[in-house]
Amino acid sequence: MKNITVIGAGTMGNGIAHTFAQNGYTVNLVDISSETLNKAITTITKNLDRMLSKEKITEEDKNSTLSNINVYTELSSAVKGADLVVEAATENVDLKLKIFKQLDEICDKNTILGTNTSSISITKIAAVTNRSDKVIGMHFMNPVPIMKLVEVIRGYDTTDETTRKIMETSMSLGKIPVEVNDYPGFVANRILMPMINESIETLFQGVAGVNEIDTVMMLGMAHPMGPLHLADFIGLDVCLSILEVMYDGFKNPKYAPCPLLVNMVTAGKLGVKTGEGFYDYSEGIKNRKISKEFL
Repeated sequence: MKNITVIGAGTMGNGIAHTFAQNGYTVNLVDISSETLNKAITTITKNLDRMLSKEKITEEDKNSTLSNINVYTELSSAVKGADLVVEAATENVDLKLKIFKQLDEICDKNTILGTNTSSISITKIAAVTNRSDKVIGMHFMNPVPIMKLVEVIRGYDTTDETTRKIMETSMSLGKIPVEVNDYPGFVANRILMPMINESIETLFQGVAGVNEIDTVMMLGMAHPMGPLHLADFIGLDVCLSILEVMYDGFKNPKYAPCPLLVNMVTAGKLGVKTGEGFYDYSEGIKNRKISKEFL
């Protein structure tokens, strides 16, 4: 496996492209937006420069990583000759189904189709293709170049051979793959999202403030980042989407999104990406302060 296509040049997509390219793979990064692609290359370059300044890589490593990445705005050109496609588009069921239906039609018959979905059923995605044996979940963690875990999720028809190839590919990236079964939220988000949602509910009910909730979890539970800060980092829209997938899948009220989360997403307060969520990032990520809504 040498040629990788990554669909979506947002936060996860550019991180996945960076990681594959840094490990010697040829990567075609595709997005419908040229502006998003330009931002992705800028982000990857900045991240490589940061690693270079810390002497984790050499100038040659940086240059070879960047030279391994090609950008495209047209999907059919980007997937030519791909051994593996990793879809990292917006966490939207209809969009993903549309992409996979198209991929099945235009990719080589032996191409493995992977998705970075954080919660959507792999079996459901695979069902719109004629290669359900070659469809698999490859859920990277953010930030991708740093985080070691990859959740590898088998759909109902995913073969042992496909799973083996993806486990080996993940390890070649310096990651630790963990195989999990195909249920809403998988493992990571099935545990994480209810905790984040309960933290928001605790704020919503006035039990404690933003700083107090995050401080309790950091100092009391040894979490490196408080749950509300983490929600801002993930994106409140992403948190809401995952909770909705789990609520729909399990029909269990414990996954019902907190009304405060719904309202914040509706208002466009999505966290770091929009400059405000539970914290205000107008003066930069490192100089965050509690959003005026929660003072």
